[in-house]
This record gives sequence, structure tokens and C-alpha cells, in this order.
Amino acid sequence: MTADKDATFLVVDDDDTFCSVLARTLERRGFRALTARSLAEARQALAQQHPEFAVVDLRIGQESGLALVRQLAELDPPVRSVVLTGYGSIATAVEAIKLGAVQYLTKPVEVDEILAALESEGPEAVDVATTAPKPLSVRRAEWEHIQRVLANHDGNISAAARALGIHRRTLQRKLRKYPVRS
Repeated sequence: MTADKDATFLVVDDDDTFCSVLARTLERRGFRALTARSLAEARQALAQQHPEFAVVDLRIGQESGLALVRQLAELDPPVRSVVLTGYGSIATAVEAIKLGAVQYLTKPVEVDEILAALESEGPEAVDVATTAPKPLSVRRAEWEHIQRVLANHDGNISAAARALGIHRRTLQRKLRKYPVRS
């Protein structure tokens, strides 16, 4: 992706270091970069300027970046956004794409990957005929199932625990662990 002299990026992440480094790197590539460390700051920035692109962290403090992704997609013209997360799951990836994100990437991520994702027409399609799916481990399948149930209950841990048939504290312990590798 080549930078337009007028192209603006909105970088929304509660990690100060990551946010600053990504903004500086984008500026070195010729983009104007706006940063926000919270959803409130991001909405303030949107009220003042209309960026063409956005990089949104999935978890911003205790809030979900998906609410901002929906807002970005509803602007006229829509802002092309990429969702970043340190804890990727199929459920949140599907939700992000449904809400209007162009792509969903897991951290650590390079600027070139972000720019390539924004240049693409949408999520990369996998050719099932030529690619044999790698089966998930039992632990990874459990993690994905928990994330899907949690998403279906709008992040409500108590409701998700009831749906899973486990105690709320057990679910909280499972959610504190890092996701299992595929």
C-alpha cells in the first residue's frame, strides 16, 4: 500500500508503547497517524477528523474494540479497519468481520501485514479443496468453544458459565489463561 499524502490512520490501542511505535512507523511510511488509548479518545478523534484507515485493538482496557469497528463501518465513507488482538479466537474473528473489519490479525504483527490486510478486498479465503485443514487439539477446541459461547452471551461470564454447565469461577480461571496453540 502506498501512502496518499492525505491518508490518515487511526490507531486505537491501550498499550502506550505499541500505539506510539505503530503511529511513528506509519508516519515514516507517509501516512498521518492519530492515536487513541481508549474508545472515548477514539470517538473524540472521529468527531474531529475522518480517517481512511484504522487499526483497532480487540480489548481496550475493559471495553471491546468491536463497538468501534461497527461505528467505523457505518461512517460515510466507511473507514477500512483491521482488528488486532493478542488472544485470537474464531468467534471474535467472525464477529469482527461481520461488524465491518477488513481483517483480523493476531499480535505480534508487522506494519507490512497491516497494510497488506487493508489493501486486500476482505478476509483471505481459504481454498478448501487444496488446503487440508489441520485438526484442532482438544484444548484449543475447548478454548474456541468457550470464546464462541462467551460471544453469544455478549461477554456475560455468568450467563456463559450457565450455558457451558460450569461454575462461573471456573470459567473465569479458564479465561485468564492464554489461548492454547492450535
